[in-house]
Amino acid sequence: MSMKNKLRRMKQHLNVEKQVSTGDIKEKEEEKQAIGDIPFIKEWSELGAIPYYAGDGYCLIREVIYPLEHKHGIHDFGELHHVVEEWNHTSAKHPLSSAGYKSTDLFFFDTETTGLKGGTGTTIFLLGYARVFDDKVVLRQHFLPEPNGEVAFYESFLESVDYTTLVTYNGKAFDWPQVKTRHTLLREHLPKLPSFGHFDLLHGARRLWKHKLESVKLALVEKEVLQIDRINDVPGFLAPMIYFDYVQSKQPQGIFEVIRHNEHDILSLITLYIHMSKQLLSSLEATAKERFEVARWYEALGDRQTAVKGYESVASTKDSEHLRAKMALALQCKRERDWEKAMEFWKEIVQQATGTVKMEAAIELAKVYEHQVKNLNEAMHYASIAEETRINLLTRHDVHERELKKRLERLKRKLQK
Repeated sequence: MSMKNKLRRMKQHLNVEKQVSTGDIKEKEEEKQAIGDIPFIKEWSELGAIPYYAGDGYCLIREVIYPLEHKHGIHDFGELHHVVEEWNHTSAKHPLSSAGYKSTDLFFFDTETTGLKGGTGTTIFLLGYARVFDDKVVLRQHFLPEPNGEVAFYESFLESVDYTTLVTYNGKAFDWPQVKTRHTLLREHLPKLPSFGHFDLLHGARRLWKHKLESVKLALVEKEVLQIDRINDVPGFLAPMIYFDYVQSKQPQGIFEVIRHNEHDILSLITLYIHMSKQLLSSLEATAKERFEVARWYEALGDRQTAVKGYESVASTKDSEHLRAKMALALQCKRERDWEKAMEFWKEIVQQATGTVKMEAAIELAKVYEHQVKNLNEAMHYASIAEETRINLLTRHDVHERELKKRLERLKRKLQK
């Protein structure tokens, strides 16, 4: 870190009055001259960016303030405080839970890079992040105007951020590993890289919406789920070309659009975290399919109590997912060896369902009647229903075919004794 920046930070921490001296005047003149050397500094200033110097280079830092009432898609930013409070008052356990944190601890983070494959050949040229405070949202972006400014770029990022937990979209696999790679190359000149918690919302998007979206790219999730339409947005894949053009020409108009694209991504992370949290906390009116997927997610995490509540809410409807929810509840009863309750669910499914769900319920009934109830006639009845359903399916189920064949033959032998 340059002596100039060290002194500035010490003065801020000590809260001392600045005394005018010959050295101060000289420093101001040097800083003014350096700023004047930055191409298109007037345009950068109008964008809200200021320079930061360290080592032999500099970076540009932009800050934007949003009110909590600002609505980005279907949620306003102030709702984050409510969902974090709700996470802190629920017994549900989940990887996206912010229990134990405050809203200001969450660090909504995204980068722009010179390539999508990663590795040492890829350079990050824009680091963007936002935090939600009690009265406002503060979004900052650190921009690398030329390669020799990387020390300033990362130093400014690492020294000014009080972060605890990353919230990203595919950041666990891409963004943060890239930061770590570049930090390794420059570690002798930079503060130590901190440890992070990590909420990667891409995994949640796959869990909740892969059934209804062609892909779970952030732009599509924004449009179809969060009701956000990007207008005149530069596509992310063009960012590297625009950056390389900027490095050559220093014309900032194109890179300004990339910066606004990154700003939009970060704001969408806040809205997306709010929306996912509301679904996971059942404080949002969600579709039956979404509630079913939420319950499945909790079940996969081992939180059966929360999963059962979710399945019950879907099973009580007449929506298309209610029979699958009953199947899930029946399997929970099976694990608890509550055969009577499980059989009630399976019989309802066999009567009302078609296709694979009906076949699987009939197989389960055949198993229970053969091994627990010891009623071979009923076991044969439901095994036959399962086989008939399997034959009528358009797609073949070879595993079920072999299993049912063995079951039917075994039941016939038992009945003939």
